[in-house]
Amino acid sequence: MRAILCKELGPADKLVVEDIASPEPGKGQVKIKVKAAGLNFPDTLIIEGKYQIKPELPFSPGGEMAGEVIAVGEGVKRYQPGQRVMGLTGYGAFAEEILAPESNLIPVPDGMDDHTAAAFSMVYGTSYHALKQRANIQPGETLLVLGASGGVGLAAVELGKAMGATVIAAASSADKLAVAKEAGADDLINYVEEDLKDALKQRYPKGVDVIYDPVGDKFTEAALRNMAWNGRLLIVGFAAGDIPKIPANLALLKGCSIVGVFWGAFTQQEPQANIQNIMELFQLFGQGKIKPRISQVFPFEEYEQALAALTSRTAKGKVVLEVSGN
Repeated sequence: MRAILCKELGPADKLVVEDIASPEPGKGQVKIKVKAAGLNFPDTLIIEGKYQIKPELPFSPGGEMAGEVIAVGEGVKRYQPGQRVMGLTGYGAFAEEILAPESNLIPVPDGMDDHTAAAFSMVYGTSYHALKQRANIQPGETLLVLGASGGVGLAAVELGKAMGATVIAAASSADKLAVAKEAGADDLINYVEEDLKDALKQRYPKGVDVIYDPVGDKFTEAALRNMAWNGRLLIVGFAAGDIPKIPANLALLKGCSIVGVFWGAFTQQEPQANIQNIMELFQLFGQGKIKPRISQVFPFEEYEQALAALTSRTAKGKVVLEVSGN
């Protein structure tokens, strides 16, 4: 089978495509023919050794996929060959075949194609966990989404609206904000053309209730300074590069919470709560309230361009890699 391999840590141009042996499933494992892989910001970090997960070299990146079961190992009860599945892999999805623990997989619901399935789990799982468990967002509250045109940002916009919040989308360009508006955002802030702190202070003098922050850098503190009493700042990631150093007195003065969001750990620590979240997300999908916006689909050989769409922050929605097709 073909696989995109990371043999030395570094940027995407150090990755190579090679033929490697097809894996055989062990106890509790499912062997999957990967149809499509969803790209996420951690994929750009893991190949440079900058992510929490540090696989032994060589490895294939790709933490999210959709495909078809082709074999199962001893003890696997929920899946059988021919069944369509989606799920998280941590890494390894940029390959024509992959082994995954039975517990990491979800059956693809009716009406969901491979590209959508490959783009679904990470962004909606992260954003729903953030808004539901970590923020306990309530109808009528205000939600500020930074980086609102990215994968998790757009998911947060959609879910915020579905959960009854007034959603403020913040992004770096007019076309990115147009995408957020299509996803249901009520208000738009271009934080290149406007100062984020000043714009929020002018429009929301009482502050915002929940801040969803996958961006980091200078934007975190600017947003936090406009937090409402009892507000919640959700630390989701640092796509802008720099991890912000937040003045601790702001949390005191605002009477607010700074809350970490690590969905991958949540899925392992609270698996039943995660399964319930996924079932609720599938209901929202079936009702037409959420749907991943596929920004671009790249052929397998164009993995460098696919990853560059994330590192350059030009993607408006999800990027998908076509692995083995239909």
